[in-house]
Amino acid sequence: MLVLMLLVATVHGWTGTQPQLAASLGYTYLTFGQGSTITVLGSTDQGVTFGAPSEIQVAGKMALGMRRGPRIAASRDAVIVTAVVGARGGGADGDVVLYRSVDRGRSWAPATVINDVPGSAREGLHGMAANPGGLMVVTWLDLRQKGTRLYAAVSRDHGATWSPDVLVYESSSGSVCECCHPSVDVSDDGGIAVMFRNSLEGNRDMYVTRSRDGRTFEPAVKLGIGTWPLQGCPMDGGAVLLSANGMLATWRREDGVFLTMGTGAEQRLGTGRDSVVGVAGASPDVAWSGAEGVVLWRPEGTPTPLGPGRFPSLLSFEQHTLVAWEDQGRVHVGTVPR
Repeated sequence: MLVLMLLVATVHGWTGTQPQLAASLGYTYLTFGQGSTITVLGSTDQGVTFGAPSEIQVAGKMALGMRRGPRIAASRDAVIVTAVVGARGGGADGDVVLYRSVDRGRSWAPATVINDVPGSAREGLHGMAANPGGLMVVTWLDLRQKGTRLYAAVSRDHGATWSPDVLVYESSSGSVCECCHPSVDVSDDGGIAVMFRNSLEGNRDMYVTRSRDGRTFEPAVKLGIGTWPLQGCPMDGGAVLLSANGMLATWRREDGVFLTMGTGAEQRLGTGRDSVVGVAGASPDVAWSGAEGVVLWRPEGTPTPLGPGRFPSLLSFEQHTLVAWEDQGRVHVGTVPR
């Protein structure tokens, strides 16, 4: 365990919170928030070093904290950053606001709003993903009607234009879990997977729904074999990933972090929350927030602490794993060799 800790190299630290990572075609991006400022940094060596930061000034109050904050995704031709922003903020109002760059984050086009019903994204929790060919998907918890539903919007031209809002899922019990962020991934061949925590008959379990066209979504399927009876929201949405070997998903149930490959059997990895997943080849990486700080799990070893902090984001590369996290108002990035 100590050997892996010594191999973690902290690349940089910046003032900010809620880091998110993305990569496409040789470029790696990091974003995070502070107040009304979104910072974006780029890397050409898979996050070993980063270039000078660019800043986006948000016109309003940005939802930030507890997995609320900016999201980033990249295609061949553009990099997109989204955040939930309102005039008052704090859950009183909020829209999914999008910023687009076609010069790898050096400059940004004026902000555009994704959700069609003003204020419907005010819960502040959303996810975003893209593939190199230009398919981009944003999904969010939506409050345009009584109860919380899952909506999405889709772009097929590298974020230049977006579809009308699409209802992804509504619970027969009246609401999905109200404060767990949704996650989404897009495969290279155009498949879409959206994962969320449901609320059905008193149980708060993870479900996934998939789509091929971005307009219609398949019936949602429960992940794992256990269930979590819970009268409340654990504020923990996990992460989903579409890999060449199938779908990976990680999430929390009670005090445990779980991993599934496809649907069905589950594997308990350890104790914690806020888990994220990456994969290089056939080898998955999972990171989460544990009692000892940020923890990294690989199939060949035991969960290993990387350092104090929480809310990790993760990318897996052939030679190393890149992990970003926050600790006491600062964002840290580390690499762990394979």
